[in-house]
Amino acid sequence: MFTITRFSAMLLMWVLFAFSSHNVFAQTDTQRSAVNPLRLSYTTGSVSFWRNGAEDWVEARLNTPIIGGDALYTSANAVLELQGEGRMFVRADDKTEMTVLSQTPDFLQLKVSTGRVSLDIRTLPVAGYNIEVNTPNAVFTIDRTGYYRVDVNGDVHFITRRGGAGTMTQSNGQALVILPSEEIVVSENGRAETYVAPEPNAWDRWNDERSNELMDAYSERYITPGIAGARDLDYYGNWRTTVEYGPIWVPDAMPYGWAPYSTGRWVWDPYYQWTWIDDAPWGWVPFHYGRWVHYAGYWAWTPGSVVTVRPVYAPALVAFFGVSFGSPGFGWVALGWGEPCVPWWGYRGFVGKPWWGHWGGPRLVNHKHVYPRATININNIQYSNSRVKDAIITTSGEHFGRHHMRDNTQRFTAQTKELKPMQGVLPVKPEAVNLVADAPRAVRPPEQVTSRPVVVNKRPQEAKLPWQPETRSPMGAEPRYVQPPKQGVTELRRPEPGTQLGPERPRPPLPSRYEDWRQQASPAAPSATVRDPGAASGNKPSSGNSNKPGAGSVAEPRPNRFEPREINEPSRWREPAAPASRPQQGEPVIRQPSRGGRDSGEPASAPVRIAPQERMQQAPAEINPRQQRFESMPQMELPRGGRVELPGVPANRVYRDGNSGRSDFGRQEQARPVQAMPDQGRPMQGRSEQGRSDQGRQEQGRPQR
Repeated sequence: MFTITRFSAMLLMWVLFAFSSHNVFAQTDTQRSAVNPLRLSYTTGSVSFWRNGAEDWVEARLNTPIIGGDALYTSANAVLELQGEGRMFVRADDKTEMTVLSQTPDFLQLKVSTGRVSLDIRTLPVAGYNIEVNTPNAVFTIDRTGYYRVDVNGDVHFITRRGGAGTMTQSNGQALVILPSEEIVVSENGRAETYVAPEPNAWDRWNDERSNELMDAYSERYITPGIAGARDLDYYGNWRTTVEYGPIWVPDAMPYGWAPYSTGRWVWDPYYQWTWIDDAPWGWVPFHYGRWVHYAGYWAWTPGSVVTVRPVYAPALVAFFGVSFGSPGFGWVALGWGEPCVPWWGYRGFVGKPWWGHWGGPRLVNHKHVYPRATININNIQYSNSRVKDAIITTSGEHFGRHHMRDNTQRFTAQTKELKPMQGVLPVKPEAVNLVADAPRAVRPPEQVTSRPVVVNKRPQEAKLPWQPETRSPMGAEPRYVQPPKQGVTELRRPEPGTQLGPERPRPPLPSRYEDWRQQASPAAPSATVRDPGAASGNKPSSGNSNKPGAGSVAEPRPNRFEPREINEPSRWREPAAPASRPQQGEPVIRQPSRGGRDSGEPASAPVRIAPQERMQQAPAEINPRQQRFESMPQMELPRGGRVELPGVPANRVYRDGNSGRSDFGRQEQARPVQAMPDQGRPMQGRSEQGRSDQGRQEQGRPQR
C-alpha cells in the first residue's frame, strides 16, 4: 500500500512538472515559430492593396506588413518591392497581380495571376525553407538561393539564374526539375518546353543592382541578422556609441515634439491583431524590434545586444493605458530600455504575460533586473518613457484604428503611476474599416484576373475575421485553386535538338581580369553634391515623351518566340524623358542602372559612390509635403562648436591607412598627404617635440596616423 501511494505521488508530481514545462516551452516555441511578415518596402506609380475582409482595394502604404491573404496590384508603369526575412526580395513589374496566399516560418506561397514577378533570394531564412509560386498553367517550387523570374501572359515563363533551381508541376500532376540557368515555357494547353535562360534584360539588371545596394548595410553590425530594412537606417540616421546603452541609432531631422509611434496608423492584422504602420521611410525596424530611449534630448532607438537566433517580429513595442476623453480612449508609449511587452495578440496563455521576444539586452522592470521565470505584476510597471514630455500619445476609441494618429491624438503629461496599464486584448471591437484605416481607394485589377484559377500544391487557408462568422470568397467564384494529383517528380523528356525555335544564345565575354581593371583610366570625379535621401534622382532628361508606355524607347529583342511580354520600363529603373520629380513617400534615391552597353550605344556612366560619413542634422532645401512632418524641423539643441552635437560618440569610424603607396591592395596610387587624426584626449605638444616624435616614427617605419 505504501509503495502504491508513493508511486502515485511521484507520478502526480511528474505530471505537474511536465505540464508546467510544456506551458513554458510552448510559449517559447510558439514565438520562435512566429511568422516574420513581408515588408512593403518600395513602391512607385499606382500600387493597390487588398486585405481579406476589406470593402475595396486601397492605396498601398510603405511599411505595411504583408501576410497571408493580402493582394497587391501594380498599374501601368508601377513597381513594388517586398523585403523578406533573410535577404529575400520579391519585386513586381507593372500590370501585375500578386497575392500572398499563405506564410509559415518555413514556407511562403505566392500567386501570380498576370504580369512579371522576380524573386531575388540571396539567403534563405532557415534551412528547409520552401517557396511556392502558383500560376494559371503550373506551380513552381523553390528551395534554394538564386534569382527567379516568372512571366504570366497567356504562356507562363519561369527563368532561373545564379544557380537557382526548382520544380515545376502541372495540373495533370506531371513534374519537371528545372535546372540552373534555364527557362521553361508552359503553354495554356499544357505543353512544356525548356530553353537556355536568355540574356538578362533591364528589369533583371535593376533587380540585381538594387539587391546589392540593399545588402551592403553597415547597420547590420548592430542588429540581429535577417531583419529586413537594415539599409534604411544607413540612409536616414546616425549610429552612436554610449556607455549606458551601447550602440544607439538617432534619426535625422525629426520635427519638434515628435515621439515614437506618433506619426502613423493602427490597423487590424488578422494574424497579429492591432499593428502599427509608421509613415517614416525608415519606419520598419525601429517599430517592430528593439526599444526607444530619450537620451541627451534626443529620441534614439536601441537594438540591445546582437543575438544570433532568428529575429522575432512584434506588431508594435508599446505599453497601452486606459484614458478618458469623456468616453473611453487609449494611450500608448514606446517601451524603454529592457522593458517587457505585454502582448495583446497570440494564444490564450501568451496574451497578457510579460514578454521580451529575444531582446538581447538586460531585462528590467522598474529599473531592476528580473529573471526569466520571475513573477511580474504588470500593474506596477513604471515605464521610463512615460516621464518624457509628450511621449504618451492618446486618442479616443472612435478614432483608434480608423484615422491617422497625427491629426486625431493628444499628448498626455501625467506620470505612469496615474495611468492604468491594459492587460492583454484591447477592449475595442475591430471592424472591416480597421483593416486599411483611412487609406484612399485605388485601382482595382480586372475581374478576369482576380478570378483566374491557379495550380497549387498546398491549398491555402483563409484567415478568419472576428466580424465574419464564415469566410467569404473575395477573389472570385470557386474553384480558384487547381490541386494536381499526388505523383512523384518525374523527369520529363527535354525537347530534341533542333525542335526549339529561336536564335541560339550568344557566347558571353570572358570575365574581367584584375590586370585589365588596374590599367583602366581613373573614373571621372563624382559631383561634390551630397546626396539627399529625399532628393530626386539626378538622371539626364531625354527628348520625346517617353513617360507613356513604350514611347521614346525601343523594345528589347526577344530571344525566342516564347517571349510575348515586352518591357515598358517603369520610371524608377529606366531613364525618364523629363527631369525626374521628387520621389514620393520619402524613399532614398536609388542609383539608376546604366543604359549603356546592350541597351544603347552610349557608354555607361561611372556610378557615384558616397562613403558613409557623419551627417549634420539640417532640413533639406526643398520639402515634399508627404515628408514634411519628418524633415521640416530638425531637433535643435544649443549649438556647440558650430554644429548640433549628437549624443554619444561616432560609431562608424573608418580605418585610415597611413601607407599612401599601397592603399588598394597592390594598385599604385598617387601620393597624397595624409591628414593626421586629432587626438583630443592628450594635451597639445610643442611643435619641436611633435616634429621629433613624427621623425622618430618615420625612422622606425611605422605609418603616421
